[in-house]
Amino acid sequence: MPVPDLRLVSGRSRCQGRVEIFYNSTWGTVCDDDWDIVDANVVCRQLGCGHAIAMPATLFFGRGHGPIFLDNVDCKGRETALSECGSRGWGVHNCYHYEDVAVTCNELLPTQAARGPTSKAATISLQNGERDGSLRLVRGANSCQGRVEIFYKGTWGTVCDDDWGLSDAGVVCKQMGCGHAVDYKTNAYFGYGTGRILLDNVNCDGSEPHLSACYSLGWGIHNCGHHEDAGVVCSGRRLTTVVPVTASLAPSDEDPVTDMATVTESQDQPSPETEMMTTGLFLLEETTGGGLRLANGNSSCQGRVEVLYGDTWGTVCDDDWDFPNAQVVCRQVGCGSALAATVLGYFGYGTGPILLDNVDCSGRETDLAECFNLGWGQHNCGHHEDAGVICRSEKCPRLQ
Repeated sequence: MPVPDLRLVSGRSRCQGRVEIFYNSTWGTVCDDDWDIVDANVVCRQLGCGHAIAMPATLFFGRGHGPIFLDNVDCKGRETALSECGSRGWGVHNCYHYEDVAVTCNELLPTQAARGPTSKAATISLQNGERDGSLRLVRGANSCQGRVEIFYKGTWGTVCDDDWGLSDAGVVCKQMGCGHAVDYKTNAYFGYGTGRILLDNVNCDGSEPHLSACYSLGWGIHNCGHHEDAGVVCSGRRLTTVVPVTASLAPSDEDPVTDMATVTESQDQPSPETEMMTTGLFLLEETTGGGLRLANGNSSCQGRVEVLYGDTWGTVCDDDWDFPNAQVVCRQVGCGSALAATVLGYFGYGTGPILLDNVDCSGRETDLAECFNLGWGQHNCGHHEDAGVICRSEKCPRLQ
């Protein structure tokens, strides 16, 4: 049976809008009961639009028409199509069209193979002296171990640890000229990378000459954070040129950290590890309101959510972050109602402590701190999970 078609309607691009699915010769909508970022990620990946960065309010892209096809959708994250996820069944629901779901994807489209998994799809183009698929190992104790980073279209990025195993590590070690794999590492064993996550669900059989020849979801297609960066430990050590790599994402206001990276297939110094937005790159206005502020947005009523505890500002983790939470934030900072709740560091990575996690508001609270959470400073997150909001109203800008 063919996979049902999917589309996003009424957005400014094909990668944002109301979710509609084609079934039995008819387009229909999806209800928002139990809808979360995992489900949204499956939609974005199925459409070749990278990963989800926001779940807008249900009516932000208007009400749909016709049947409501899916309700209580429950994806695990590995599905290649929304129709593969759990649900009540086709056409079974207790919803109205004011509950139609919508998503905004990051529109990362580095490869034409983005509609599905790719296999043996190596590339050979050259940019800035580097070959697509070139590897480097970062933050290891020697030149043959570290976080795996791969070069594609002028950018260094990391590899997600979903399905990462010894055979994958073996291909990396072989490509690096470092013998065989002694161990494979997951959960950012060699530290968090920055910038793009370029490969996910890598599955090598061990015979491939380079990592980009292995099965994967395709360039830039993933549902990961940098806490899942993959690494390797190889048997060999080789003489090589080791060059400094400066990361622009520092954990505090100190000078950026300089690591050592081993680079293959080029004599040029590698590009900086990060191209993502960081706090130091933004000089935009921040909005404050009763121990809450929005940072790094391009207007006064959108941005990364930051809360004040004691005399310290910190961020909010996006675990369970949703539209009612965003409503409370927007109201608290005097910005009217919410348009969207954003996740995955959409407004750039914060710095300092992560102060709230698993926030769960009913939407009626007057202060974000009144909502259920794990307690001040209790979390299992990284700054790649910083939550944000986009509010409807814009206040008059402050006089400087």
